[in-house]
Amino acid sequence: MEFEDFAPKLSMLLYGVIGFVVVVGGLLLLLDVVPNYFARRREAALVAASLSTSDGPAPTLGRRVRKHREGLLGLAFLLPALLLLLIGLVIPAIRTILLSLRNGDSTAFVGLDNYLWIFRENDIVRVLLNTAGWVILVPLLATSVGLLYAVMVDRARFEAVAKSLIFLPMAISFVGAGIIWRFVYAYRGEGDQIGLLNWLWTLVGGEPRQWLNEGPLNTFLLIVVMVWIQAGFAMVILSAAIKAIPSDIVEAARLDGVTPWQMFWRVTLPSIRPALIVVIVTISIGTMKIFDIVRTMTNGNFDTNVVALEMYNQAFRYQQAGQGSALAVFLFILVIPIVIFQIRNLRRQREG
Repeated sequence: MEFEDFAPKLSMLLYGVIGFVVVVGGLLLLLDVVPNYFARRREAALVAASLSTSDGPAPTLGRRVRKHREGLLGLAFLLPALLLLLIGLVIPAIRTILLSLRNGDSTAFVGLDNYLWIFRENDIVRVLLNTAGWVILVPLLATSVGLLYAVMVDRARFEAVAKSLIFLPMAISFVGAGIIWRFVYAYRGEGDQIGLLNWLWTLVGGEPRQWLNEGPLNTFLLIVVMVWIQAGFAMVILSAAIKAIPSDIVEAARLDGVTPWQMFWRVTLPSIRPALIVVIVTISIGTMKIFDIVRTMTNGNFDTNVVALEMYNQAFRYQQAGQGSALAVFLFILVIPIVIFQIRNLRRQREG
């Protein structure tokens, strides 16, 4: 039997195993864990009663029973979340991986051809380069602007009002932000311009331009929208980190006669480094999955396409489920190193 004929049966077998584990696990929980929980409660009560009248190794037994009971309670609370995670994430991820190994209509096994297609097609390579530009520029610009906001707003008279206005774009959906900025970049040919950017451009003597049609400038203009949204998030986190710097460190630095620039580079930045990493990692993951802004403003035309939008196009517009799934898996693989870095960083902070 060829592997192409065996692959569908393998998929069904895998789903059957997963379903069997879920069903059997649920039955074991109902038939074993729950009755044993009440039995152990009675046993723990008896042990606690005996501890009040006897000495010796009984306290160790009591602690062991109590820890076991707490572990079962923890498992009972975690089980619904684990089941939802299995149904909503693990099973779809496995199915996506299996689809990425098959052709467009999932009728034949093609192996790694869909992954090789990602690097063979010039258009897809362009998509990867665009996404790399987003992932590099957005976290750096958004974090830098947010840090600048945090430093400046902390000295403002109406700090709460200023922070609210800067954070306000975070309350707008990416689609809404895309529509707003389409008006900013709007082009109306000759005559009066309704787009803010073209209006300002004509004031300095320039000719109206179709900004979103000109690459690679159009990609950078889309990146500006994401920076506008994420800068408020960065400002809130970094402002809280700056306020958490111990006052004795700041006072000692001032007594040493440091300049404001030295205070920023030698005291503020090293003190807020963990918050900076969290902000950069969070924005990087969100940027890697960017879809709405590009879809709303250019629909990926004029060399502005990104991986998430191309994944959607391949899977739903062109009916190429295998290639769309391969892009999804590739995007997931790109996110994994960032997540691992963040977990290791948090572990080092906890140990330190």
